[in-house]
Amino acid sequence: MVDTAHRTTTKNSGERAATVPAKPANDEVAAPVPAPPAAEAPDSPKVDVAALGRQLLGTWADIRIAARERAAHPDLQRIEGQPMAEHRERVLKQLKILVDQGAVHRAFPKELGGLDDHGGNIAAFEELVIADPSLQIKSGVQWGLFGAAVLHLGTEYHHRTWLPGIMSLEVPGAFAMTETGHGSDVAAIGTTATYDEATQEFVIDTPFRGAWKDYLGNAALHGIAAVVFAQLITKGVNHGVHAFYVPLRDGDGAFLPGIGGEDDGLKGGLNGIDNGRLHFTNVRVPRENLLNRYGDVAPDGTYSSPIPSPGRRFFTMLGTLVQGRVSLDGAATAAAAVALTIAITYGNQRRQFNAASDTDEEVLLDYQRHQRRLLPKLATTYAQTFAHDEFLLKFDAVFSGRADTDDDRQDLETIAAALKPLSTWHALETLQEAREATGGAGFLAENRIVGLRQDLDIYATFEGDNNVLLQLVAKRLLTDYSKQFAKADAGAMARYVVAQTADRAYHGTGLRRLAQTIADFGSTARSVSELRDTNTQRELLTDRVETMVADIAGRLRDARKLPKADAAAAFNRNQNELIEAARAHAELLQWEAFTRGLEQTSDPGTRQVLTWLRDLFGLGLVEKHLAWYLIHGRLSPQRAQAVTAYIDRLLERLRPHAQDLVDAFGYTPEHLRAKIASGAEQERQDEARAYYAAKRAAGTLPVPEKSKK
Repeated sequence: MVDTAHRTTTKNSGERAATVPAKPANDEVAAPVPAPPAAEAPDSPKVDVAALGRQLLGTWADIRIAARERAAHPDLQRIEGQPMAEHRERVLKQLKILVDQGAVHRAFPKELGGLDDHGGNIAAFEELVIADPSLQIKSGVQWGLFGAAVLHLGTEYHHRTWLPGIMSLEVPGAFAMTETGHGSDVAAIGTTATYDEATQEFVIDTPFRGAWKDYLGNAALHGIAAVVFAQLITKGVNHGVHAFYVPLRDGDGAFLPGIGGEDDGLKGGLNGIDNGRLHFTNVRVPRENLLNRYGDVAPDGTYSSPIPSPGRRFFTMLGTLVQGRVSLDGAATAAAAVALTIAITYGNQRRQFNAASDTDEEVLLDYQRHQRRLLPKLATTYAQTFAHDEFLLKFDAVFSGRADTDDDRQDLETIAAALKPLSTWHALETLQEAREATGGAGFLAENRIVGLRQDLDIYATFEGDNNVLLQLVAKRLLTDYSKQFAKADAGAMARYVVAQTADRAYHGTGLRRLAQTIADFGSTARSVSELRDTNTQRELLTDRVETMVADIAGRLRDARKLPKADAAAAFNRNQNELIEAARAHAELLQWEAFTRGLEQTSDPGTRQVLTWLRDLFGLGLVEKHLAWYLIHGRLSPQRAQAVTAYIDRLLERLRPHAQDLVDAFGYTPEHLRAKIASGAEQERQDEARAYYAAKRAAGTLPVPEKSKK
């Protein structure tokens, strides 16, 4: 089973306070009546917000702080409601600001002015989502895709020739992989690059409409070159997908001969990016324009590669571009944190309904349902934050060369395919819940949530459709499983599947004390005590993954012996369960990362609160999949009830600490740019309460009609 990299000691030290100050109340009506803080028990733990904030910043804390200071500058921020054409030009100018500030060269080689710092580069890049997701993605297109393809797929000649112009933005470029007819299935793209021995050139063609390159950032207006992915054909043999550097436009911005394109126009979000389509008809580029790190063509047309297997070569080339998925995981987590900071801050101030008082309305976050809506998503965001830092450490180790074996790269690709779907889905769900939890105010563009929701919508499908990525994870899990049982006969496999309740593949220890098939008449307190145990949560989550994988593997064991069509049908019948198993695996990775982060928290009060938050995340996963645990006998009905009962108790315990937990994300009003999280709502509420208090004190408050009956 693939696991994330172990956490290491944070490289940077120091403290950073993170609070969202409230404005003073309006003095014109009467003395303010401040909102009381959420009730705390006398012995309630305290959160060290500054220290927790530093921990959440992760391994590259100082780099993130500097990037956030940059993102707080108005020149780099989105203007809500700006027309598409103006937004596009504004984002292009913002890219030039990033170049002038030296903010985008960290991952490039030192000899070209970079820092060879791959992890720090991604950490800084992710923070741009706070300023404007269009800026983040357009800079990602320029330096994380276009530039990175030249860096990682090219050789020294390509680096010297093209990287300086890419780094300086003298050459804006596109990453031309996706086609109208093929998105996630890159191996099946239709564009061809056929080698002409007579002229020592490659001829680039899009032979049909579905082969047009589509949805490409910088393609509609700004790009003057592209890295084009095409089927490399030489001497009548197709050697699979390779990358080529192809000039697109002349100095006046007109397409070069044989190249055409269209503007994708207005989109559902990210309209600061000039997405467009490209097509090629007999476009010739020199042989040297093949980015030939993993495959080369000699002048006479002879093909060679250091990787003999076409399949492994293809996945190796795509694996070098995994940083897109890494950065989306981090950016989506940041967007969820921003949304929760806005919604929880608002929920701590906004009042509605007289539930417990004849005079004062209740703060929204005091309602259990409001807590149920937001606090579990806060727990998941924390889990993702810890998991992402480990993910980034793994990425940095691979790309720095410290841990760059074939297994390391495969692990990195699998982790990316596991975490990116969960974090991007979670961001969309959280933004939607935050919008609803803030009512009509959340629907106003000035409060950021709807704009972020629109921009992050596409995160679920670019850099790999989420369901397709999880299918890749499932295949890796099956491969690892099959290696473990490669020599097992059918009888051994059958016995293994039957024994899943008590014996598990990877750890060999069972859940006998939890796998009850008869009524459990023990106390709820005893059930809760076991459920909040770290090892019990780990066993519950791990067992689900392993049982699902084993069950599917048993059904597919003989599929390889079937004719191709029958094997495909067998796989298709299990596709949904495969994806669910992969999702369960990714959830386990996040829980494990959260637990390791918790273990590194030294302050007792913070550690206690984070333990509750981790338990909320872990038991929330159990509750979400409760039907599975009941059907498979992992939990008795009474303990299933105890899961929900304890989650409700955790919400009560976490309620007083909710503001501290979002303040620890470290976003200032300049980052949030949401009026409802700026203190304005608190000012309105204090003004209203002071008004009614003054009326009551003066005896001038009208008497309600129903009190006279």
